[in-house]
Amino acid sequence: MDSTLLSRIQFGFTMTAHIIYPSISIGVVTFLVIFEGLYLYTRDKIYLSICKFWTKIFALTFGMGVVSGIVMEFQFGTNWGGFSEKVGSILGALFTYEVLTAFFIESGFLGIMLFGWRRVHPYLHYLSTCMVAFGTTLSAFWVLSANSWMQTPHAYRWDGAGNLVADGWWDIIFNPSTIARFTHMLLSCYITATFLILGISCYYLFFNKHTKTAKICANFCIIAGCVLMPTQLMMGHHVGVVIHEYQPIKIAAMEGIWETQRGAPTILFAIPNQKTESNDYVLEIPKLASYLNTGDWNAKMVGMKSVPKEDRPNAFIVFWTFRLMVGAGLGMLFVAYLGLVLKLMNRHLTSKIYQVLCMLASPLGLLAIETGWMSAEIGRQPWAVYGLLRTSDVASQVSVSQVMTSLICLIIVYGLIFGYFFTKYLLKVIHKGPDRDMDIVEHDALAFNYMSTFKEDDPLDTNKGKSNKRKPNVD
Repeated sequence: MDSTLLSRIQFGFTMTAHIIYPSISIGVVTFLVIFEGLYLYTRDKIYLSICKFWTKIFALTFGMGVVSGIVMEFQFGTNWGGFSEKVGSILGALFTYEVLTAFFIESGFLGIMLFGWRRVHPYLHYLSTCMVAFGTTLSAFWVLSANSWMQTPHAYRWDGAGNLVADGWWDIIFNPSTIARFTHMLLSCYITATFLILGISCYYLFFNKHTKTAKICANFCIIAGCVLMPTQLMMGHHVGVVIHEYQPIKIAAMEGIWETQRGAPTILFAIPNQKTESNDYVLEIPKLASYLNTGDWNAKMVGMKSVPKEDRPNAFIVFWTFRLMVGAGLGMLFVAYLGLVLKLMNRHLTSKIYQVLCMLASPLGLLAIETGWMSAEIGRQPWAVYGLLRTSDVASQVSVSQVMTSLICLIIVYGLIFGYFFTKYLLKVIHKGPDRDMDIVEHDALAFNYMSTFKEDDPLDTNKGKSNKRKPNVD
């Protein structure tokens, strides 16, 4: 095992750990935008209780995401010095745009969102929540734009020193796969949060705890899942069409196609054998792969044998991570529509079997994201920038022992901080659950009083013209 492979494993490990937290936080903050808006519109205190509870989980995942992502910045210098030299003028600018836009927006409004419940006007707090949601989405866009350029490089030229430089920033930012992959990832974050919230809500229903908030969240998530999952399947298909056009060998690895052929089948199950360059124990649907990727049942599909072995990705890993992603998606689709059927029968909130099923399905969104990223990144190999720069040519010249030592340290530190302590605190927050009704009433009364200092005739002040001693309505 050489240092380049170890460096890939190290970066893959940190990325696998990091991606969990922004995926959850992007989806959860969008959920908070919806429910805080419902609170301001209806003044129903149950929505405030939901917002305050999920803000705690958002804060936890957001913080973990920031800290876990910093390590990857250092790895570009320590393990991938050649990559920074060759493409730094392009990707460095894209990451700078992320800092100057998304990070500044998030840092500017995050404090108000987390700590301003009893200190600022409710409309300003809601604006802060919306801006944090916008900032996280914008951050995801810049990351996906940079990564998509590595997948489908566009608008570049080589300078005299053999480095890649920009030849049109608009075309770099909006390269051929940016919009499709960004939309696909954004939907994945929404789905991840939807099923996480659904699983936790069903946990409360199963043990008959916090049932009022749990019923509202479960109802919302079932409907959201029924909308998001078909949309994601269509977007995933579109991403596959883009990959087929620009990265045919990656698609060949995903589909398990070794020989270039017309009317290629979709392989449901197989064990790709890289030694014999064939598949073992095959279960397939004839011609379906050609149709799904091109719209033509007899279209030509390029096989992995069309390129030398050194230009192929690891077929076994790409083949199975792709199927795990699709399988997780189909599982969530089934859970969402089963919930819709039970909802029509008015049994979705009382069925213990369905509640257990939702709890089991809660991590499927993360599984789909993790395996989808593995398919995309391992499927790009052996290229750091597809078709232009090989991964082995941009790795730093470091010893195996150095990379192995840092990898072991990362595994230990990440396991403790982002594994044990994160999980411990998350379970503690879930066990405590949403705030009690009396806590919400007290907060809401303080919010009304604070609002009245801004404007006498504020339209949200339901106590206008009445004694301040009137007991708030908790129904």
